[in-house]
Amino acid sequence: MKKMELYYKMKDLEGKGFSQRQISKKLRVGRNTVSSYLGMSSKQFIEYIHSLETRPKKLDPYREHILGWLREHPDLTGAQVHDWLIERMELKGVTQATVRSYVKDIRERYGIPKVKNQRVYAAVPEFQPGHQAQVDFGQLKVLTVDGKERKLYCIVFILSHSRFKYAEWLDRPFRTVDMIRAHENAFHYFGGMPEEMVYDQDAILAVSENAGDLILTSEFARYREHCSFIVHLCRRSDPESKGRVEQAVKYVKNNFAKNRLFEDLAAWNESTLRWLARTGNHNVHHNTKKRPAEVHALEKPHLRKIPSEFPLGNLTDTSITRTIHKDNVIRFSGNRYSVPAGTFGAMERMSPTSKRRREPS
Repeated sequence: MKKMELYYKMKDLEGKGFSQRQISKKLRVGRNTVSSYLGMSSKQFIEYIHSLETRPKKLDPYREHILGWLREHPDLTGAQVHDWLIERMELKGVTQATVRSYVKDIRERYGIPKVKNQRVYAAVPEFQPGHQAQVDFGQLKVLTVDGKERKLYCIVFILSHSRFKYAEWLDRPFRTVDMIRAHENAFHYFGGMPEEMVYDQDAILAVSENAGDLILTSEFARYREHCSFIVHLCRRSDPESKGRVEQAVKYVKNNFAKNRLFEDLAAWNESTLRWLARTGNHNVHHNTKKRPAEVHALEKPHLRKIPSEFPLGNLTDTSITRTIHKDNVIRFSGNRYSVPAGTFGAMERMSPTSKRRREPS
């Protein structure tokens, strides 16, 4: 709502007998703003609006850059613009709130509406330092520097206590060996291991965002035994168990990856680590009101020691991919094999030596 329109709405409600508190609640505006606006005559308010338009602002030197970003990517958030200014323009000394306000003014002035996504919140329990980490996958289509479209896949880890995050990407779906390597990288990034790892059950068995693969592997079971962490699997209908990492995946995709041009995988992953340092683990978390990096420094001593390096070189990726048909059956080597009911529509990754109930041909 534009300031002049807001001013006249306040004046109208005041004329109808609404108190400032009621006006604030009805229009969802701060009481200080209501008091300030109602304290001005129409002439004074017009002069005030004019002064705002002509008064120099800290972000004015970056106006054309911000305007160009918003026109090219109307769904950019103020938080993402703030991160881009730090990354690309080396902005310092300007808060995220200031950037959001400036972006809002630019949107209103140049008629660039904000794309809104409804956010779903769920209460989740708190955990002791070093107790738990959550893991999930994501995927996103991005544009390359030469204008082509590329699908990227990410795996995201988050320590449940500190909300300290780690993420890495591939330009193809994750295989078992990739997932194990990502765990090793995450544990070294965290400086230790938690006692428990939480996965969406589909993250190990049927990862919908990992190209819909059903991963059945003994290799990961060997890795779990090597590290001796507890595995907790939860269903999609259990958001309280994995809500933190689901939000973290969205954060990585929407704040870091969205609207970013892809050059090569190595540079993309390096940019991810820099983003984690300056934004992903630096910005104050909206629930804890603390910086994940600062809380992680206190949580780190509670993490378990990382065991000796797991022999990744001994792993062989013998899994294959097959389509699950409407009757919940896959076909392999001329035979038909049944899979659990309800998995139609996904892809199944299986070992040729896996035991499946064979269906008559």
